[in-house]
Amino acid sequence: MAINKQAIEEHIRGILIALGDDPDREGLKETPKRVANMYEQVFQGMNYTNDEIATMFDKTFEEDLSYSFDSNDMVVVKDIDIFSYCEHHIALMYDMKVTVAYLPKKKVIGISKIARIADMVGRRLQLQERIGMDIADIMKKITGSEDIAVLIEGSHSCMTARGIEKVNTKTHTATLLGKFQTDASLYMRLK
Repeated sequence: MAINKQAIEEHIRGILIALGDDPDREGLKETPKRVANMYEQVFQGMNYTNDEIATMFDKTFEEDLSYSFDSNDMVVVKDIDIFSYCEHHIALMYDMKVTVAYLPKKKVIGISKIARIADMVGRRLQLQERIGMDIADIMKKITGSEDIAVLIEGSHSCMTARGIEKVNTKTHTATLLGKFQTDASLYMRLK
């Protein structure tokens, strides 16, 4: 799916009118175009399915592994900064920190690819819970591991800047697959 910037511009112009402002005044003349360009960037992930993202970032290392992994060996990447937009209000989800962990089988993924996956998944209209599920799904496709955990902490402007307006509220989610569901000690190692 391609993002239709022309349609976005037209709709933003209509929103400005609906808000009671003049889209032709100096400060707003270029706003529809700026918003369309911003949306193309911040919603880039909407152009790709999880399968396509998995293909895009499928850089694993098998031949470099000189030993077989023990069942307790874990790869953890913490504090991956991402943002997203809530699909309910198109409100910013910000200050998001993602932790991705997996138990390798026969291959490992380049660690920068884990951050790229998290970033791309965030660049969709999303729910925080789905971000975790999407990251886990893509990691499973790339690594072949069934044992994956994705922890996310984030602030949601639909709670902090509108509605209940609780500015210090954080939402925590955990997506746990395989051994992370059944072995509490693995989950505790992520804390």
